[in-house]
Amino acid sequence: MSAPTIPSPAPIPSVADVEAAARRIAGVAVRTPLVFSPILSERTGARVFLKPETLQRTGSFKFRGAYNRMVQIPEADRPAGVVACSSGNHAQGVAASAKLLGMPAVIVMPHDAPALKRDRTRALGAEVVGYDRRTEDRDAIARAIAQERGATLVPPYDDPHIIAGQGTVGLEIVQDLAALGLVPDLVAANVSGGGLVAGIALAVKARAPGARVVACEPAGFDDHARSFRSGVRERNPEPSGSFCDALLAPTPGALTFEITRPLVGEGACVTDAEVARAVAFAFLELKLVVEPGGAVALACLLEGRLGVSGGTVAIVLSGGNVEPETFIRCLTA
Repeated sequence: MSAPTIPSPAPIPSVADVEAAARRIAGVAVRTPLVFSPILSERTGARVFLKPETLQRTGSFKFRGAYNRMVQIPEADRPAGVVACSSGNHAQGVAASAKLLGMPAVIVMPHDAPALKRDRTRALGAEVVGYDRRTEDRDAIARAIAQERGATLVPPYDDPHIIAGQGTVGLEIVQDLAALGLVPDLVAANVSGGGLVAGIALAVKARAPGARVVACEPAGFDDHARSFRSGVRERNPEPSGSFCDALLAPTPGALTFEITRPLVGEGACVTDAEVARAVAFAFLELKLVVEPGGAVALACLLEGRLGVSGGTVAIVLSGGNVEPETFIRCLTA
């Protein structure tokens, strides 16, 4: 049995697709609050708001895109299930969506993914297949499983429905600021393959064309920043090496880069030590638990990498799935 596939090349989604995704996920995904931060505003001289996707279902924004993609799978194809690749957050988003929709799910995860994320993916009912980041091709493994089972592949970022679902984060930011009589001057989001920042850019630029959208990355994995400078998709030199495990995609997605190159075009990066300080700051000052990969944009703000000079700023805290040992390391660094 052949696996259902998405037409290639995939169409670039629009803000209308983001709005449609918002309607599909309404009442299923959490509409996370947009929280004004007095301490960050005083520190930066801007009006700083936080979008804590740490409070999202499964503890990360990834549920939005996964559900938006999977709820559109035809009923006839659902018994064969889905296959996805992920180091953890997309895995949980897909597993939770599959459970809600009554579908089996197989997740291809690296052996070095945090145990917390592997365990929670299994607890949601998904089958986990491990692989070695350095020697094995996760996409090839996933394609083979999908081909064998007739399952639908659910990519982590390079899919128009995934991008549109993640874009609901940006749509909510714009809507919630508008309710306060404000428009964003800058929105900063963490980036790996680019689905989140691409979706956010579609929504924000449609409603606030003058806003800057910045892609935030760990040092050594700044493939988006380098790609924006060169105009072509650059690769990271190593497959691993940062404790920001959620942000280690090897290169920007082909589809996401088509969106982010013209709409984002700038990146910022921080070291693991700077990210650890941001994780500690989020806990001690904001009373929020944020995983390292979810705190990179916050770290960029705290370290002065975003070029903030007044105005209205929104920082996306993209995930909160952190192992206790890693969290304690950040608090005691």
